[in-house]
Amino acid sequence: MSQRERQRFHLLQMVIKGALSLVQAAAAMKISYRHAKRLASRFRQRGAAGLIHGNRGRPAANRMPTGLREKILALSAQSYALFNDTHFVEKLADREQISVSRETVRKLRRAAGIAPKRPRRGKRHFKRRVRKLQEGLMLLWDGSSHRWFGPDQPPCCLMSVIDDATSKLLEAFFLPTECSWGYLRLLSATLTHYGLPVSIYQDRHSCLKRNDSHWSLEEQLAGQQDPTQVGAVLAELGIQPLFALTPQAKGRVERLFGVLQDRLVAELNFHGIRSLQPANDFLQTHFISDYNHHFARPAVDSSRAWRKAPPASQLQRIISLRYPAVVGNDNCLRLHAEIIDIPPGPLGRSYAQARVEARQLLDGSYHIFHQGRLIAKTTPKPIREPIHTKARRKYTTQTQLVDKTVYLASLPN
Repeated sequence: MSQRERQRFHLLQMVIKGALSLVQAAAAMKISYRHAKRLASRFRQRGAAGLIHGNRGRPAANRMPTGLREKILALSAQSYALFNDTHFVEKLADREQISVSRETVRKLRRAAGIAPKRPRRGKRHFKRRVRKLQEGLMLLWDGSSHRWFGPDQPPCCLMSVIDDATSKLLEAFFLPTECSWGYLRLLSATLTHYGLPVSIYQDRHSCLKRNDSHWSLEEQLAGQQDPTQVGAVLAELGIQPLFALTPQAKGRVERLFGVLQDRLVAELNFHGIRSLQPANDFLQTHFISDYNHHFARPAVDSSRAWRKAPPASQLQRIISLRYPAVVGNDNCLRLHAEIIDIPPGPLGRSYAQARVEARQLLDGSYHIFHQGRLIAKTTPKPIREPIHTKARRKYTTQTQLVDKTVYLASLPN
């Protein structure tokens, strides 16, 4: 008997003994007086058995026939042993002319001890992260590839950075793709207008974190992999990188893109903007300030955690792409398909075979450093546009056309 039936048994016993009226028992059982009379009659005739529902223990009227159940289980164990539940249901309908629901098949298989082909993993528990107390304690940045200029236009990437404490949109601009240069440009604009943050929360994009398993001999001796271009800049500036394992971990910047894919797309379409440069101008002159007016919130602690950024000249050198290289015998530095002519050093010194570091600034120019000292720099534009040359492959006669750009470096001021 269920607990409800036990309660009714007790109350009806009290009614028969005269300790309780049937009206009071009906109110206690929360049923009508008429139904209470029926229960009392059954109780007097059959005892406790009269309080149990008559269908209990009987097979359901719509129960699947035993023969069909056995046939489905036999097919599941033999011909369709490797099929998952949904696939098995489809094959039963297509090939065996047996129409059953997926839930019915699932229950039959589990009751027969047939485990699911791919066990369903339970949903992970996520805990809401409390905002930082001060502006500048932590930033979140990311890129979002989307058809920002309408469904008929190709997708491009919107690079954005926000403050965790205030949800303030600090900087945003469009690029063709998400890349290291875009993140460095975000960092440069943030440092110029606000200062150095304490940390940056980011995903594990290959621009931000090494995801390969390759270790050079130098890295093995050092016990750690060299950082990415962005990681090297953050390390030099003393900014702590924090890596998210899931999109939910950096939910605030993900929700930012949800808002922007709604509002910004509508704004760009309203103003008839269909290309990158006008869109970037619109972001700087109108949209960022309007977004912050509606969505930014004050921090819990009004004091700010921004640190003072280095001078502009030093910051320009730090926020750059770094390439270790060796100067050739002709005092030219070859980086990919670019050739940089190195001028002579003090007293006509040659830098042939010297190990140097080339840093490409955000404006496209190169600064060449030897033992930490600037020995040459180039202008953003080359002296010769890309030229086609034939590159020979060692031990083969195959050749390929390679675009090479020539830069004439000058001595530092």
